[in-house]
Amino acid sequence: MLETVRGPRQLIVGEGVAQNIPRVVAESGSRVLILTDQVLLRQPGVAEIVAAVQEKADVVKVFSDATPDVPLTDVDLAVSAAAEVDADVILAIGGGTVIDLAKIVGVIRRHGGTPRDFYGESKVPGPTIPLIAVPTTSGTGSELTPVSVLTDPDRELKVGVSSVYIVPDFAIVDPELTYTCPATVTAHSGIDAFCHAVESYTARPRAHGPRDPVEQVFLGRNPITDHYALLAAERIARSLHRAVRDGGDTDARADMSYGSMLAGIAFSHAGNAAPHALQYPIGAATHTPHGLGVGLLLPYALDAVKDAVADRLAILAGVCGLDVTDASDAEAADTFLTWLDRLLADIGIPPTLADIGVARADLPRFAQMASGVTRLIQNHPGPTDTASLTAILEAAWTGDRARSALTSSRISDRPST
Repeated sequence: MLETVRGPRQLIVGEGVAQNIPRVVAESGSRVLILTDQVLLRQPGVAEIVAAVQEKADVVKVFSDATPDVPLTDVDLAVSAAAEVDADVILAIGGGTVIDLAKIVGVIRRHGGTPRDFYGESKVPGPTIPLIAVPTTSGTGSELTPVSVLTDPDRELKVGVSSVYIVPDFAIVDPELTYTCPATVTAHSGIDAFCHAVESYTARPRAHGPRDPVEQVFLGRNPITDHYALLAAERIARSLHRAVRDGGDTDARADMSYGSMLAGIAFSHAGNAAPHALQYPIGAATHTPHGLGVGLLLPYALDAVKDAVADRLAILAGVCGLDVTDASDAEAADTFLTWLDRLLADIGIPPTLADIGVARADLPRFAQMASGVTRLIQNHPGPTDTASLTAILEAAWTGDRARSALTSSRISDRPST
């Protein structure tokens, strides 16, 4: 047995816990950079937090120009804002974009350089300045994770900075801050969280040496990540559609906040897999939301490895409330995938890559690019050569999961548990 558990110094979860933010910030530093976006800054709940921090801290600078997918221009502007007040603590209030921006700003604030100096895994040389992460969506889990995903205009796919040093120091998860989240954002962020749970639970397990839990970020699934992934899947499965349909359903909102958090813990260690790796080039090319892309791709990637992880898909089926008591693993796996297709349709996720403007001729190129995202693709429980990944994309482009049979037929007979 050789595992690790990483996380914030303190995780605070529950309705009303946002009232603790000013105190936590003041105890972490006196010169504060607050990162958020223009839409959130106009929300009463966020405005109240900002005002309370301004009353308690010596100096506060608000940077509210964060834009989707963390372009490098935003990083430059936010780093300059931090320098203006000699910031010694960062408060990020927002979705994954805002929190990912805060992570890389903290890295540069402490270590200098540019984002490109830290692309990849374990390139950050040491701790950064204190970061308090406050999510306003239920999806990315970025408040708990060691990853910051950026958009580099010189590259054809998103890039990641992965390091144990960029896990936020404090994560304050208050479901009340998600009540005003629009239905579309709720759907896209929520299915992203579900993908985190499922990809973690079905990730390829890997053997480790004693130094690996320190030197590596993603380590493959293990019994600890399985625990969190299943808890996350259960909550999200029962509440995602409800939260999308009725944003005022406070029980569903609470489930989604908890589910996203639990899934974040799971994938922080196990890692994401093919849907996320494949979405990187597709998202960059189509400028479509991250959650939409990974949600669309999930059933096709799972169908391609169905034989290898049928037992795990059967467990997921039961966790998600499906009646598979007398079914074989293969039958339960099919039941789960059929249910997943229906869930995606119910929350408005397009069924095919063609629907979001992907050109069929680009599929082999996207597959080749995804195969190079090693930190993610190594977790896929099936073949990861370009032909196999292209087969997944072909299935997703046509909407015919049977087209991923090329991948399925080449899966080895290694046990999945």
